[in-house]
Amino acid sequence: MDTFLNPNNTTMIATTTITTISSPPSSSSSTSPSTTLSRYENQKRRDWNTFGQYLQNHRPPLSLPRCSGAHVLEFLRYLDQFGKTKVHTNLCPFFGHPNPPAPCPCPLRQAWGSLDALIGRLRAAFEENGGQPENNPFGARAVRLYLREVRDSQSKARGISYEKKKRKRPVPAVVPAPLPPVPPPPNC
Repeated sequence: MDTFLNPNNTTMIATTTITTISSPPSSSSSTSPSTTLSRYENQKRRDWNTFGQYLQNHRPPLSLPRCSGAHVLEFLRYLDQFGKTKVHTNLCPFFGHPNPPAPCPCPLRQAWGSLDALIGRLRAAFEENGGQPENNPFGARAVRLYLREVRDSQSKARGISYEKKKRKRPVPAVVPAPLPPVPPPPNC
């Protein structure tokens, strides 16, 4: 059995050989029981725990230091079975239609935006738990290429383009010109 630290920096005993990298407690990353975490921090912790479970259940079980971009891709493909986004195949008559008029047998997948956000959270959690940025499997080139491929294929299949949003510049307030004074009504 291996002993490791979980994200809350408390010692746990694992029944398998999974090892997690943990950073020493610091004032910025430690939380007291009375501190409530943001929605993002809670989601990041849940995602990190889910990925740890995935590594633990992997056959053979993997330790985090041995995890690579290929294992991250396996994890993302595994998550597709829980997806809720209909992605039409090339042969589907609704391919390229954002709002198909009828149901079709095309598979449900994880949406690109969800995967992109997940990878961002896991990438941050890896480094917060003591991983070195240069060894971060979530920042691997293969993972970035996979996300780009998913984005492009989903945009074609659903007929929705994922153009980078242009930053809106504030429009200067237009002050209306003062109205000329209204002449008084003529006296009769």
